[in-house]
Amino acid sequence: MALTAMDIFKLLPRTNCRKCGQPTCLAFAMLIAQKKAKLEDCPDVSQDAKDKLGAAAAPPIQLVAIGAGTKELKIGNETQLFRHDEKFHYPCGIAIRVSDKLGDAALAAKIEKTNKLQFDRVGQHLKVNLLALENESGDAAAFAKAAKTIADRSEYALVLITHSATAMKAAATPIAAQKPLLCGADASNADAMAAVAKELKCPLVVKGDGLEATADLVEKIKKAGADQIVIDPGARDIKGTLQALTLARRAALKRQFRPLGHPPIAFTTEPDPFDEMMQATTYLLKYAAIVVLRGDEPWQVLPLLTARQNIYTDPQKPIQVEPKLYPIGEPGDNAPVMFTTNFSLTYYSVESEVEASRVPSYILAVNTEGLSVLTAYSGDKLNEKTIKDAIDKSGVAEKVKHRKLIIPGYVAVLSGKIEEATGWQVLVGPKEASFIPKFLQQVWTSQ
Repeated sequence: MALTAMDIFKLLPRTNCRKCGQPTCLAFAMLIAQKKAKLEDCPDVSQDAKDKLGAAAAPPIQLVAIGAGTKELKIGNETQLFRHDEKFHYPCGIAIRVSDKLGDAALAAKIEKTNKLQFDRVGQHLKVNLLALENESGDAAAFAKAAKTIADRSEYALVLITHSATAMKAAATPIAAQKPLLCGADASNADAMAAVAKELKCPLVVKGDGLEATADLVEKIKKAGADQIVIDPGARDIKGTLQALTLARRAALKRQFRPLGHPPIAFTTEPDPFDEMMQATTYLLKYAAIVVLRGDEPWQVLPLLTARQNIYTDPQKPIQVEPKLYPIGEPGDNAPVMFTTNFSLTYYSVESEVEASRVPSYILAVNTEGLSVLTAYSGDKLNEKTIKDAIDKSGVAEKVKHRKLIIPGYVAVLSGKIEEATGWQVLVGPKEASFIPKFLQQVWTSQ
């Protein structure tokens, strides 16, 4: 359990020296308990207090690193039950299942296909994170061979799934430097799996029969020396898994129950591809750190990655592009100039339609702190002054001969004020980005 402010106060020097910036040691202790101050702010604290408080101040959910180098995925270390309380920090890893029964050619094709499961959306690069190799053959040699092939050719970190500690060691030892996630330990093989994880210094998935059994097994494996742990709640149906994920998260965050303070993994089981993605999305939202699925088609994976992108952004800070002038194509000195806000979704919607028009243009992204056009206008973040400042800073007047500015149709009411403030002639563009190509091809070219 977490230490209370009074517990922390008893470990402090209690001199009220104010070196920490607080008037009393008790006030400082209360801030530490609320995670609003760090123990390091007290220069006179003893080493014993550091050890005790350090353990108590550790994140309620352990940070676990899987993979190495460019393949590394970090999960866990979350501090909030609800995203709107702050934000979620470490995005859920998406893993694609692979069987070691695949032949060499089929395995190579699978790796190549999954390597392409990468997409660009609103300026961010989205991709899956792991390949989960299952020892369906029951053959340690086949398992090890497939693991080595994936480790060499895949762009993602690796999860090794087998009940056999012998097969696990055979597969993980040659690629231990890549830190695969070993899945998994249960009551029947805990000692052997813990020994492999400890020896190879790899993270280990622990699965008990229910959360209580999982917590007991976690403690046993930690005592055996395997300290990087991912928990498997055990359930495979959507109701049971969702319940287990939620209870484990609450126990870790609300009760500071350390045995369940580890990132969880969840497996999809639905045979229908649409149902599987719904199941995967449910686990992603509540509260899996890794979701393992069979579906590997782009149309299945992209919506899941999009949901993850939305959930793991700061709800108080919209995704933004840099506010500046963007040339689309190779615009000349007679190219159209238009503006939009620096909210990523708005900007990239406009950009894609301008590209589709095949009319080289300039897009001026006005700094509205990441708000959309109407929201920014309503909050007075988009007005004639901010637009004039954006024009002046961008240097667009030096790039084009004309002084014509296309504005979003939703803020046509600003036309007169913009003309007065900037001296530019305003052309009211379409309200919806999808009509931009027609506007540029028909209205602009007739100017």
